[in-house]
Amino acid sequence: MTMKICLARVDSRLLHGQVATAWTKSVKPNRILVVSDDVAHDALRKMLITQAAPFGVRANVITIARMIQIYQDPLFDDLKLLLLTESVEDMVRLVKGGIQLAHVGIDIGSLVFKDGMKMVADSIAVGQKQADALHYLHDQAGLKIYAQKVPADRRQNMMDLLAKSGF
Repeated sequence: MTMKICLARVDSRLLHGQVATAWTKSVKPNRILVVSDDVAHDALRKMLITQAAPFGVRANVITIARMIQIYQDPLFDDLKLLLLTESVEDMVRLVKGGIQLAHVGIDIGSLVFKDGMKMVADSIAVGQKQADALHYLHDQAGLKIYAQKVPADRRQNMMDLLAKSGF
């Protein structure tokens, strides 16, 4: 048995109001895990994220290697996770490391715009690097990937959004 992942979400904002309220209410996790090497090594960001957790749900920030390590550990079987990464590339590393997400797919919440990227949906900017990572997750890992800001919104197929934008 392994920990239960209720939602796997990529959001460059990580733990913020929509995640802390709407998503937590919807998927009812008992733990929020922010999985990011960058954030795990940034004491200020780590502290702010752990303090942003909603009442009754603990938030932790761990490295990608640590997540892969604890995923199969029976000590963590009671966890019902809301799993957050800051980038699609980090989600790819988790999947390549053995994290199983076929039962939930991957929600793309927000990807920050940088030079060379295209807006493929409201709050989702993609460059070739992100598009390649999304194609890996869909085409090779066989995962459903969708865009959905909050639970009340309609899910949009990310592969359709990429195709419309020339990726």
